[in-house]
Amino acid sequence: MAHYINITDTIYDITEKFPETIGLFVANGFEQLNNPIMRSTLGKTVTLEMALSMRKLNQELFIEKLEETIKQNLPDLTSGLTPTRKEEGGDIRIEGVLPCPIRLPLLEKFEAWMASQKDSMDYKVDYNLKSANLGLDDVKERIIAADGNADALSDLYLSAGFDLFFDKNLMGRYRDSDTFEDISDMKQINPDFDNDAISLKDPKNQYAIIGIVPAVIMVNTAVLGDRPFPESWADLMKPEFENSVSMPMKDLDMFNAFLLHIHRYYGDEGIKKMGKALLRSMHPAQMVKSHISKDGNKVPAVTISPYFFASMADEKSPLRPVWPKDGAIISPIFLLASIKNREKVKPFVDFLYSKEIGEILSSNGKFPSTNPLVDNHLKPDQKFMWLGWDYIHSHDIGELIKTTEQLFYQAAEKEVL
Repeated sequence: MAHYINITDTIYDITEKFPETIGLFVANGFEQLNNPIMRSTLGKTVTLEMALSMRKLNQELFIEKLEETIKQNLPDLTSGLTPTRKEEGGDIRIEGVLPCPIRLPLLEKFEAWMASQKDSMDYKVDYNLKSANLGLDDVKERIIAADGNADALSDLYLSAGFDLFFDKNLMGRYRDSDTFEDISDMKQINPDFDNDAISLKDPKNQYAIIGIVPAVIMVNTAVLGDRPFPESWADLMKPEFENSVSMPMKDLDMFNAFLLHIHRYYGDEGIKKMGKALLRSMHPAQMVKSHISKDGNKVPAVTISPYFFASMADEKSPLRPVWPKDGAIISPIFLLASIKNREKVKPFVDFLYSKEIGEILSSNGKFPSTNPLVDNHLKPDQKFMWLGWDYIHSHDIGELIKTTEQLFYQAAEKEVL
């Protein structure tokens, strides 16, 4: 439900009252709103409803993003939380995004921990920790603006996904310059992620992973018909599932991780087959209600979803979560720490790697933790599909994301358009 804006508000009223929303409008195709004259003239005659209709944007999801942007610039009067952004020219800077379902409990712990450090921390800290659904555009802009100057980067980055950290136009350009280091000092991570089948600990000791976002399969048994029940990613590549699968394509962290892993294990053909399987893009929150869709769109037989949302499906509904036999696809929650202010950054790394944070990740959000003291309550058959560090270090991941996207969209063209 909207709290700060209404669908009937004019663009002028929204951007005047909440100027922090201008960037979100611009990022979604309303470039003219960068011009204050356009905002005060055309903006007075166009309502939010009209604007979203013109751009064919999902009203519910866009308003949710607007509300989140506004909320991040206001104190939370009910919980006593300060804003999630603090920019005062601090000695160190922390930035990134937090998985939406666990953002608030994580921020509560962060704020409480910061308050407890006031007497012992003799330096200022700037931070900007926002919800993952708002994307990383502003983070990327600052990294690009740094133009190879490591001193202009933040001291600690936190985010799921691969593109930010491995694209050679972004953080990837600093991989060979000893700019970042895993300073967690954790010799052994959780055995769920350190065994004969998988190892999430970076052998080059640059990238730390505090948890993961697993992607699984959700089957709508009411739409499946007489098709065999899919039990793996490979099953979705069969001809009977063409034009039958929805994917969270706007969740770039998850979507990119999905494409990379499919390509790693099933090659170009796997990507093409998944492209042909695409029915439409769907936000995970929409997915858990897809069996009661009344928007006139064809209901997907299968949805690819973060495990958290799949686990929310009503047991009385026809939706059935499936942990793929070839493994849930991993989108890692990376923690990238600069060595330039190691001693000042170390307490924050230890906090984010702590058992307390690990348990919030694992139990509240079903994002399994790499902390060895956390019980992720995973069953033996809940295995993972992981790119592997050798693969990551021997490939240009940024370019691979682009080429796999191109392959996917070419195969899916008739469904996407």
